[in-house]
Amino acid sequence: MIKQKIFNDTATAFRLKSDLELKRAVLLFSVMGKPFLIKPGIALTKFALKAKLPVQPLIKNTIFDQFCGGTSIDDCKPIIREMDDVNLSSILDYSVEGKVNEDEFDSAFKVKKELIAFAQEESEVPFAIFKPTALGRFEIWNKVSSHVSLSKDESAEWERVKDRVEGLCKEAKKFDVRLYADAEESWMQDAADDLMEEMMRKYNKEKALIFNTFQCYRWDRLDYLKELHKTAKKDNFKIGAKVVRGAYMEKENKRAHKFGKKSPICINKEATDVNFNSVMAYCLDHLNDISIFIGTHNEMSNYLALQIMEDQNIAKNDQRVWFSQLYGMSDQISYNLASKGYNTAKLVPFGPVTDVVPYLLRRAEENSSVKGQTSRELTLLNGEINRRKEGIQNKEQIVA
Repeated sequence: MIKQKIFNDTATAFRLKSDLELKRAVLLFSVMGKPFLIKPGIALTKFALKAKLPVQPLIKNTIFDQFCGGTSIDDCKPIIREMDDVNLSSILDYSVEGKVNEDEFDSAFKVKKELIAFAQEESEVPFAIFKPTALGRFEIWNKVSSHVSLSKDESAEWERVKDRVEGLCKEAKKFDVRLYADAEESWMQDAADDLMEEMMRKYNKEKALIFNTFQCYRWDRLDYLKELHKTAKKDNFKIGAKVVRGAYMEKENKRAHKFGKKSPICINKEATDVNFNSVMAYCLDHLNDISIFIGTHNEMSNYLALQIMEDQNIAKNDQRVWFSQLYGMSDQISYNLASKGYNTAKLVPFGPVTDVVPYLLRRAEENSSVKGQTSRELTLLNGEINRRKEGIQNKEQIVA
């Protein structure tokens, strides 16, 4: 039986953090634990940047350094090497969001191609990643998902979006690098799901290289996965499944209410947990057809995955099973899983400070809305600070 205590090992979890970094993390998570501070803080940050006030150094030395690896690939290399030394892999994410024109999409495509090549060169980087709306306007994804007739210009635009996505998948196949597409809002996701299914059909004949993301706060995802599994077996391709809970709950519920529609989101947190665990278990039960990337900060779901792997004699280092958490969060999960020999990776965002601010603000807002997330982080961080203090005191007593 899996002992449900491995995530309490703070010495392993924070082995790469200095005392100063621990204290900075405590400060940040303390603020995030107070939702009434987050919205005004976000508004103030946006205003300061728009007014070109000199706030970049403050952002860089606080929330950016906590949740990002650096401003460039080269910036991230020391962190990648440090984590690799303790068996923890890295996935670099060029986290520039909210772009709207073709030049910006072409630029993002170029960076994503570079990241695929980088993953091929660096054994410490097992996956590459892209966000669909980094390669094309949200509105065009929405229109295709809604089956709205496209104008001639929009049809040409959609073809360019598809070409960018397939260009990345071809590059992944060429270099034998696993590539996953992030999921976004439900009203643009059907187009992404259809396109990623097409890419899996083309490039996942022998093994899962191309992955799509399943947001399990959506109550329809298990049924969708089962139907996709039937299709994959019939058409002879493998499924790559990144399984997450989801990141747009408040926005999804508001939109459903506005249009008088049933929300695509599970009725509560408990239902979401059940759905996530069911999707995860289904993947682990069908590893011959489905490779799984378990992206969760929920300790109980991670323990469940470990228990299923043990019960089914799935090797810890089976390349069809990966665990992942975001850089700067849930180190008690990532570092302890890695220390036990499980395939584990940190998602490491990077990019110019100003360009990454939308991602960082979204991260702060999500943290403040997830019940128990910040309090758990604070408990562990303070526990490690106290453990180190006690260690110093004990050493002083021995010397005396």
